[in-house]
Amino acid sequence: MKVLIVLAHPEKASLTSSLAMLAKETFESQGDEVKVSDLYGLGWKSNVDKEDFPGNNSDRLFVCDASKKATRSNSLTEDVVEEQKKLLWCDTLFLVFPLWWFSMPAILKGWVERVFSYGVGYGVGVHDSTHWGDRYGEGTFAGKKAMVITLAGGWESHYSARGINGPIEDLLFPINHGILYYSGFDVLPPLVAYRSDSVDDSSFKKLSLKLKERIISLQETKPIAYKRQNYGDYTIPALELKGDIGCGCGGFSLHIKN
Repeated sequence: MKVLIVLAHPEKASLTSSLAMLAKETFESQGDEVKVSDLYGLGWKSNVDKEDFPGNNSDRLFVCDASKKATRSNSLTEDVVEEQKKLLWCDTLFLVFPLWWFSMPAILKGWVERVFSYGVGYGVGVHDSTHWGDRYGEGTFAGKKAMVITLAGGWESHYSARGINGPIEDLLFPINHGILYYSGFDVLPPLVAYRSDSVDDSSFKKLSLKLKERIISLQETKPIAYKRQNYGDYTIPALELKGDIGCGCGGFSLHIKN
């Protein structure tokens, strides 16, 4: 496999960074090729602004249009192009980050916003009466796999169906479905470490073993069965589930096959 690990944590001695490096070592021990994008180490610029589109001559910045033109004219900034090359090179993407304020750190969100440019992460394909663009199961990254490794400070019960923070599946839905699946990846079930600030040597060994097992069995792991946009479950162009599809479910689970 060709694996890209995107790490978002400012401390190299953190549990998050340790798991990212353990993943790298485990893949390499299997003979896989691995590249790591350490966003803090790279000094990654997270905000989208006019500097991202040096060829844009408009007085007003329309980000989508500027991104489209820059992608098509090969005038995106060098840092973005390098990350896009890694994404196109890999067949498996890992996002490794702490769960901060119910989402990914700003630097990782900024990586997505800048690297998943128009024509790469979104905006590809054509619209007609049966097809509404190449997304949600199609797109540039179709055929590739992606997986989230995230660390939460709360207890596992806090992120359960009845937990105060809400189900972890719901919290990660905007990332797994709205970013990764949207742009074509087959999204594997995440690995979540709870009570991350209380991990001792014993629990780290258990967590390390769990991560290694996930990596070793990666090829046999079934992706989350999200419904595909253009294959009969949704109306076009309203993009609503047809008829009684999903009846009996609620929330984000509507978009997962039973």
